[in-house]
Amino acid sequence: MVFGVMTAEKDKRASPASKPDARKTRRRGPRKVSERYLRNAALYYLQRYASSAANLERVLMRKVTRSAEAHGTSVEEGRTWVATLIAEFQRLGLLNDGAYAEARARTLHRRGASTRLVRARLAETGVGSEDIDHALAALAGELDAPELAAALNYARRRRLGPYRPAAERAAKRERDLAALGRQGFPLDLALRIVDAEDPAALEEEAAGFSEPD
Repeated sequence: MVFGVMTAEKDKRASPASKPDARKTRRRGPRKVSERYLRNAALYYLQRYASSAANLERVLMRKVTRSAEAHGTSVEEGRTWVATLIAEFQRLGLLNDGAYAEARARTLHRRGASTRLVRARLAETGVGSEDIDHALAALAGELDAPELAAALNYARRRRLGPYRPAAERAAKRERDLAALGRQGFPLDLALRIVDAEDPAALEEEAAGFSEPD
């Protein structure tokens, strides 16, 4: 009986679950940056995400700053490496703010972002005003009524106004108007959508299928 207890205790001590894995509990600190490390980090980031030049620069500079704090590396040397990489990637076409802005504007539009919100989101990523203007112009050239189409996209996704069950519409009207307003849509457009009896006519108008007056 004593033997059995001792064996159980021995097995318990030997069990992997009873000992913390040092590899899992040890936290990795910031990596020490080098030109090669930053290049690999930039390429890895661009494989996963579309990015503007300014956004990638911010991502890399965060690594440079953390390395300087943890390892005493030079921020200025890191800044030079980052600037060189950004210029090289732009030259090779890996970074193209114009193309990025157009693609991002289409994605945001499909999700229901107003022109105002698209402009703000692109500016947040460091895209210049000229590239933003071109992206919005390209979007306007693809659709007869891009703002109406975006507002309908948002209302459909969030089930606002005519996309709600009829019994809920009156009680939720003010809330639906506020939701569209927060997306940057003007009140007159929000009213058209929220008070529409049937969104089909608005969807046809947005798609360019409405009959001329």
